[in-house]
Amino acid sequence: MATSVAAKTDFITLAHPAPVADETRVQWLENPGFGTLFTDHMIMIDWTEGEGWHNATLGPRRPIELDPAAAVLHYAQEIFEGMKAYRHPDGSTALFRPEANAKRFNVSARRMAMPELPEELFLEAVRLLVDKDSAWIPDMEGASLYLRPFMFASEVFLGVRPAKRYKFIVIASPAGNYFKSGTPAVSIWVSSDYTRAAPGGTGAAKCGGNYAASLVPQAEAIERGHDQVVFLDAAERKWIEELGGMNLFFVFDDRRVLTPALTGTILPGITRDSLITLLREEGLTVEEGRYSLEQWREDATTGKLVECFACGTAAVVTAVGKVAGHDGDFTIGTGGPGQLTQKMKNRLTGIQRGQLPDTHGWVTKLD
Repeated sequence: MATSVAAKTDFITLAHPAPVADETRVQWLENPGFGTLFTDHMIMIDWTEGEGWHNATLGPRRPIELDPAAAVLHYAQEIFEGMKAYRHPDGSTALFRPEANAKRFNVSARRMAMPELPEELFLEAVRLLVDKDSAWIPDMEGASLYLRPFMFASEVFLGVRPAKRYKFIVIASPAGNYFKSGTPAVSIWVSSDYTRAAPGGTGAAKCGGNYAASLVPQAEAIERGHDQVVFLDAAERKWIEELGGMNLFFVFDDRRVLTPALTGTILPGITRDSLITLLREEGLTVEEGRYSLEQWREDATTGKLVECFACGTAAVVTAVGKVAGHDGDFTIGTGGPGQLTQKMKNRLTGIQRGQLPDTHGWVTKLD
């Protein structure tokens, strides 16, 4: 397994020969969408066995030159994170719990036999890029600058072993709404033919293979008119796990909230963890445990389950209104966003955007 060597953390700044013109950027930011526009710059740091992290640069965003035998292309040694930078009312920029992203990045690295990146280096890389491209943060309500730190094996080698060379890169993308439909509540499809992760696998790591495995069932959901797919456990095919890229919460009529437990097959979401804290502050009982599809259907039908919502960095908090599968469909509550769902979304985004007090020290101001 790859191990880390002390990082040489001095960043070299490379001049951009042709940044996007101000008037063009302003026009693009009027409708940024999600994941289709990118800022002018990127961070890149190399890792080599025996030398550790080096060649830290902040420079123009550009294509990556990669040998056809690069290990990542054959054995999928790669991981990533997703986080956001926000514009606060006072004009400053801020990050939300970036230390948690840095820690989770290294958890993924260990699972994928990759070198750990010192947390302070991860944070400095993100800060530098946001500071350089802060003009790309959209001004519209609900918008942000989505940050994508990632690492992949770049060694030119076809043997099956951990690579000896890696690249860590951070890119940024101005972001609007995650769901294109703009619907107040999403409809999800239960995948009974495919699973996302199995015990002992990589479900708790944020690696591309987990998402690649979700694409066929996600396409199946979209073909049937749904927004997302929900996965069951791999062993019994009965316990709810998570969506293709979001965690789930279930809200009951006795002021109890349940979210599937982190058993190694579910990604430990930072939004999920934040919401558990905020929900408990609201006086609700929050449990982490198992919840079956059969029980989900019964509780929704009897009215015991009053709300359900999904959460993640990209979509934040999104109500689930309808669930469908090969055995039929059912509606949760009125089929729209419930009061608690909307309240928790407002609380979380209010803290992230500097509109509500940050009593947990979650917000990191950058300027």
